[in-house]
Amino acid sequence: MRDSTPTDGFTVTGTPATALVLASPHSGRAYPPAFLAQTRLRVDQLRRAEDAFVDTLVGAAPDRGVPLVAAHYGRAWLDLNRSADELDPSMFDAPPPPHPDQHGDRVRVGLGILPRIAAHGLDIYTGPLSLAHARARISAVHTPYHATLAALLDAAHARHGYAVLIDCHSMPTPLPGRHGTPQIVLGDLHGRSAAPALVAAIAEHFTSAGLRVVANDPYAGGYTTAAHGAPATGTHAVQIEIDRALYMDTARLRPNAGFAKITALMTGLIDRLLVELPRLGLEAALRDAAE
Repeated sequence: MRDSTPTDGFTVTGTPATALVLASPHSGRAYPPAFLAQTRLRVDQLRRAEDAFVDTLVGAAPDRGVPLVAAHYGRAWLDLNRSADELDPSMFDAPPPPHPDQHGDRVRVGLGILPRIAAHGLDIYTGPLSLAHARARISAVHTPYHATLAALLDAAHARHGYAVLIDCHSMPTPLPGRHGTPQIVLGDLHGRSAAPALVAAIAEHFTSAGLRVVANDPYAGGYTTAAHGAPATGTHAVQIEIDRALYMDTARLRPNAGFAKITALMTGLIDRLLVELPRLGLEAALRDAAE
């Protein structure tokens, strides 16, 4: 059943019926007029920060009883895969209260919860922002987005004894590493956000399709996997990064000839997980923890 519930900042599509939840935090493509008045960039430049079309790649999920939570606004406006405290003090008319998250590598390079730069290192804003407005933006969208994910996972856990979040992203073609050039990167925070059996099942799905799969390099996961992945209590979160060149023309921001193939591959992953999840012992850690 497909039941779409819009909010101002994201959409929840699908009636929950399984242990699986999907999220697409960076595929939003809307930009509020007030933001466009603040930025020095064109919309096409802002859009290069998006994980364009990822919500479409996994669009079959709701018809399978798997809720899909997808961003409405572009990542350049608000990054839903960051902590609410990953604020760059240099961006605001009054600095926020000090917090350790302000000193992380992502904030330092301009990629905090309110990004300072878009793709290719382009400065987004023409001047300092109001801290009060930034807080309001976070409260209006970021807070309810993660509360919604938590509620869906809690409901899935109550029904099945475990829950699985797949956080769906795309990436620029990475530079070659020690494992070659990956086409799929799976992030589980080096084993802290998901059971190894789950990550292995996802990896095998992609490798059997002939794709190069790497774990945690160069993307180990972000705020979403850290905030929602707790395998010891039976809730698992895995981040999937897909090389954009597999499915889109990255220069024109349009689907390419591989779009249908990758869509079918992601649909196949959903179908495979719905069959295999009950066999992976994902609730076992919960039983062990209680003993």
